[in-house]
Amino acid sequence: MNDTTFERPTFLMTDPAAFDVSYRINPWMRPDAWTDDQARAARVGSAALKAALESAGGHVETLKAVRGLPDLVFPANAAVVLDGVALMARFRHPERQGEEPIFRAAFQRLRERGLIRQIVDVPEGLFHEGAGDAIWDAERRLFWCGHGPRSSRAAIPFLRKTFGQETVALELATDQFYHLDTCFCPLAGGEVLYYPPAFTEEALATIRALIPESQRIEAAPEDAAAFCVNAVDLGRRIIMARAPESLRRTLRARGYEVTEIELSPYILSGGAAFCM
Repeated sequence: MNDTTFERPTFLMTDPAAFDVSYRINPWMRPDAWTDDQARAARVGSAALKAALESAGGHVETLKAVRGLPDLVFPANAAVVLDGVALMARFRHPERQGEEPIFRAAFQRLRERGLIRQIVDVPEGLFHEGAGDAIWDAERRLFWCGHGPRSSRAAIPFLRKTFGQETVALELATDQFYHLDTCFCPLAGGEVLYYPPAFTEEALATIRALIPESQRIEAAPEDAAAFCVNAVDLGRRIIMARAPESLRRTLRARGYEVTEIELSPYILSGGAAFCM
């Protein structure tokens, strides 16, 4: 490839033209609250997130909207991607399974352009919902892997084999925090922002064993409810939904610059910046 586009951090987003909240597959989803005003605000929020990513040095690839697939706006769930390898998602809920061929076609196009060199499928009988449940920790050189509500624990060894990287399994304790990215966010300085009530006791013991107390930032209930743990970290810049002041102070005290985006329409569907 002869351009320098992909020398920058590169993100896949989806045009929100077909986004709405029309069904309920997690406790956050509120079809009764969806209005035309929410649809307009969703378009504004998506554009603001794209601008923030680009301002932070990223490049954004945009996937076309598809009517009838409103959650296509959450392409973190499309695949796990590392070092040119994409492990495609296999969704648990029928409402999202129609996204699979759309995302596969998008990654095929990226492979044709030289960004992706290999596309791998999760074995039949297993579910795995992409980077929503496999978060790469560049500081520790490992994947944190959520399982329980959506992704199968049995898929984690396949992920480890595919990428040749260490994996750490973390069981999620509640359907409210159904993907790991809703409650766990590794940061560039080695800290991890996480919401303890989202995890089983075994998972919490694992987190506390592998992450020193000085690097653990516990999110408060209001931080988790505002989907601030579902954040994008680019160096010392963190892009997230509107945050409580206490969390902003905590992150700034640790040397991070916080960029907030109004993403309330997406929170009505159970997602925010990282999901998008």
